[in-house]
Amino acid sequence: MTQQIDVHHVGSTVSQHVQQLTSTIAQHHDQKLRQEFEQTMINFERMHKRFLQALNNPEAHSIQWERVESPTEQTVLNYESQVHSKYAAKIAQDDAYVKQLLSKLVVLKLNGGLGTTMGCTGPKSVIPVRGDDTFLDLTIKQIEALNNKYQVNIPLVLMNSFNTDADTAKILPNYTVGRNVRVLTFNQKQFPRIHAHEFTPIPKTADPQKTDMGDWYPPGHGDIYDSFYRSGLYEQLIQEGREYMFMSNVDNLGAVVDLNIVAYLIENQTDFCMEVTRKTLADVKGGTLIRYRLNDDSEVVKLLEIAQVPDRYVNEFKSIEKFKIFNTNNLWIRLKAIEEKLDALIDNIEIINNRKEKDGIPVIQMETAAGAAIQVFKKALGIEVPRSRFLPVKTCSDLLLIQSDVYDLSETGDNTLVINKKRAIKSAPMIELSDEFKKVGDFNARFPSIPSLIDCNSLIVNGDVRFGRNVTVKGDVKIEAAKGKSVVVEDNRVLDNEVVRAE
Repeated sequence: MTQQIDVHHVGSTVSQHVQQLTSTIAQHHDQKLRQEFEQTMINFERMHKRFLQALNNPEAHSIQWERVESPTEQTVLNYESQVHSKYAAKIAQDDAYVKQLLSKLVVLKLNGGLGTTMGCTGPKSVIPVRGDDTFLDLTIKQIEALNNKYQVNIPLVLMNSFNTDADTAKILPNYTVGRNVRVLTFNQKQFPRIHAHEFTPIPKTADPQKTDMGDWYPPGHGDIYDSFYRSGLYEQLIQEGREYMFMSNVDNLGAVVDLNIVAYLIENQTDFCMEVTRKTLADVKGGTLIRYRLNDDSEVVKLLEIAQVPDRYVNEFKSIEKFKIFNTNNLWIRLKAIEEKLDALIDNIEIINNRKEKDGIPVIQMETAAGAAIQVFKKALGIEVPRSRFLPVKTCSDLLLIQSDVYDLSETGDNTLVINKKRAIKSAPMIELSDEFKKVGDFNARFPSIPSLIDCNSLIVNGDVRFGRNVTVKGDVKIEAAKGKSVVVEDNRVLDNEVVRAE
């Protein structure tokens, strides 16, 4: 049996440490900063106590597999038959109706991540992904198109982290001056990392001028609800008559405003909606929606992540036959429901034990996921949407796909990406690039121009491979260079269902 943690003793030690951190924010600092820090530490201690209790009693905080049931048609709606078919005609014919819908909408993008995994510095949202356009460019152009077409003023809200806030503030004028888009920002919280064994905070000071920022972290996107509510933007947008927020990752280029979903949610006054889409073999680790029977035999809709699944059931969880859908992290939230459920949003969302290393020392980041909030709301559901609404760019393999001729900008002028009409297969090819292409700088050096992939089914590239200009890839192509060897794909070459090897 795992040794029990003395929650009271550790909690007392943590409280003393927090008081010491608070005292390091000198009196001459902005009092607002001090007040915000004190509130953040209240939330930190609140989460920390829950975290220790869960470590002491893992069974009470883990999924009981026999209680897991598949979602019903009432739990997860079919987009085409239950949403699109109901509203599409009216939306196409009645601009006044659409204007009314959009006047109640806020769009929020999670903008707390850096581009470090792709070898870039600064916010990931400013990496060029389509010509010179960045994630932020495309987002702003999409909202501006709606604002111009329907004469509305949809606000774009960016949730930044301490990693991205300053850089975002510097670049925002480049995106917004002279544009018909209002961009608002707020910061999510900044929590101290904790020692993996003592569970006490790592930082010695909270003074922004003196602390090591590597001792701190943003506590996951589940922090959005409390941080947004306390930012002042919540009250401002409620006063404007905004009713719903559409939240998504800034790097998901498929996450555009869907008027049919807006119409459904407003008509039914749904509190929370998660967009899910059909799993493929590439998505087997993605979180899925389930019905979960509680002790009193009532049911709740939950987001089930692979980390919550008992080891002996992991293969069952990965089955695309039993668990057919996964979470896109495109979420729709009724704004007033945030205030109504704020305490539950802080206290009832599962904590993710994210283990890291800092200077060789094992540390823990306590995090929460925004989608896990679905269990908090009574009127909550999923909508199974087309795969086109899940188009993330997490790696340079994704970047190659997005930059290629597989995708085109929609002819409607709304700046959304769609599968090229000339592509026979109406789904994207599978792209796998090895670590030689991991960083954007290396990717650009190895692709002086982007190959044509319009007739490609799959492209797998391993090793030291460099592409010439105007290369065309058709069918299934694999290129491999053994260690110490290299492959150069010549200019104008057509690769058609073949394997190229240097051994």
